[in-house]
Amino acid sequence: MLRRLRTALMACCVLATPVLTGGARANDIEELAPFKMIRSLQYVQDSVVLGDHSAIEMQRFMLGAIDKRLRAADAAVFRDPRNVDAALVYAMSGGNPETLKYLADHDVAGNFDSRVTEALTQYLNGKGGLIVESLSKAAPEYRSARIGPYLYLILGNATSQQDPVGAMKYYDWARLAAPGTIIEEAALRRSVFLAVQAGDADKGFRYALTYARRYLTSPYASQFADVFVELAVAHFDGGAQGRISEILGFMDAPRQREVFLRVARRAAIAGKQELAKLASERAEALGADGAPQPKLLASFYAGLASVPSNDVFAATASLAAISDAELSPRDRALRDAAKAVADAVVRPPVGESLTQAFASKPDRPVEANASAASEETGSGMSPFGSGQTPAVAPETVAASGADEVADPKHDGFVAKGRSKIEEIDALLKGEDK
Repeated sequence: MLRRLRTALMACCVLATPVLTGGARANDIEELAPFKMIRSLQYVQDSVVLGDHSAIEMQRFMLGAIDKRLRAADAAVFRDPRNVDAALVYAMSGGNPETLKYLADHDVAGNFDSRVTEALTQYLNGKGGLIVESLSKAAPEYRSARIGPYLYLILGNATSQQDPVGAMKYYDWARLAAPGTIIEEAALRRSVFLAVQAGDADKGFRYALTYARRYLTSPYASQFADVFVELAVAHFDGGAQGRISEILGFMDAPRQREVFLRVARRAAIAGKQELAKLASERAEALGADGAPQPKLLASFYAGLASVPSNDVFAATASLAAISDAELSPRDRALRDAAKAVADAVVRPPVGESLTQAFASKPDRPVEANASAASEETGSGMSPFGSGQTPAVAPETVAASGADEVADPKHDGFVAKGRSKIEEIDALLKGEDK
């Protein structure tokens, strides 16, 4: 199949190249209709998302050849609506936006719809928010046209930030009108992302299942995996586990293992201990090929999840046994943050701190605004939590009752520890963006 595809593409190249070969004429490229070249480009792009990554270079060549053909075309060529559509599809398929502007500016016969060309020009120049009103009125007129699915994909992109639910409806129409194409692949992948943003788990899993069935060999599948991990971490409950397993069933073992490792890491950062341990165990179970790195990472994320638990001593030993060379920079930052928390938990109390429980009176007045700090101190210091660490001045006493006494050494230790944890939190947030 791939050999036949490459043969067809090579034939297209020969036809579109102005090199004299046998009986081919030098002006073949000038005589080839743009809509025929666009059909070849669409075929190549659809082949790429269906798994033929060798066609990526051909895609680049085709875009360049079509650009030259459109700029050299006589105005009479665009009396054929198919060639007008070809110019618009070219622009929406990664082509040069200046070429569309050039054609629209030289269109004295009115072959191009100015509403569409102006909207696409603004969108391709990064002004997608300005086209929503005009394109939403023009797109329905092209619902059954060749450019219809492209326009609805563009419209979904333009409205995704302001109206995620509405954007998903545009994506639904685009993918249903162009099944098995790069349009459906992009619409499905972006719909999963919007469903996560909107908190609609049911739609998110349905979109993800459809994508997994059709486009796991796409070069953009890694973007889908990132979004799917967010969906799985946010909704990994009893009812969703079966749906997640069904989606992962379309992946081979190495890809499943990679997804579980990503889930384990995200869950550990989010403080979801049970999920982090479960994902780590499943990732380790999938390491039957003997590769050491995935097993090490699975053990590492399981250790992270065990830090805020009764297994903190074992977790500390496990984390300390992992060398820096075996971890990525962002995982080293995670390991250092977890070790800082674990060391603070397991450090034996000093002699002076033991006398605080038996003091009858505080050595100094307790601050009024520190009445509710005891519970917040525990969660706020965790590098896995989502909240910010509460800012407490060194002289402020964190007390939940009148029997607790402030200790200057303890206050200084807590303030110093908080400062380190805040630095680690800032580093982790920068790594995850």
